[in-house]
Amino acid sequence: MRTRAVATVEVDNDFARVTRWSFAPGAETGWHVHAMDYVVVPLTNGRLRLETPDGDHHADLVEGRAYARKAGVEHNVVNANDHDFVFVEVEIRSGAAHALDRRSPAP
Repeated sequence: MRTRAVATVEVDNDFARVTRWSFAPGAETGWHVHAMDYVVVPLTNGRLRLETPDGDHHADLVEGRAYARKAGVEHNVVNANDHDFVFVEVEIRSGAAHALDRRSPAP
């Protein structure tokens, strides 16, 4: 059995949920389906193994190079590196534009 990646929720409001994922070598998220559209921003360089219902795939990620996916993605993410790997995931709630309109301006 693999160790679990550590998920730290940094923001969770009516606009978005922002989670910092920290993986030790070989750690995994566990199987899940994304209920929201999301953006991932890697904070380290490295390779992740994406276990999907259609088979395994690898993704080589570069620090600071973001990517986006639509809701519905099903997978288990595994750190395929011999070093720690960290990324930030920003999940965008439906109706997020309306949530922003209701918020007061940023200082």
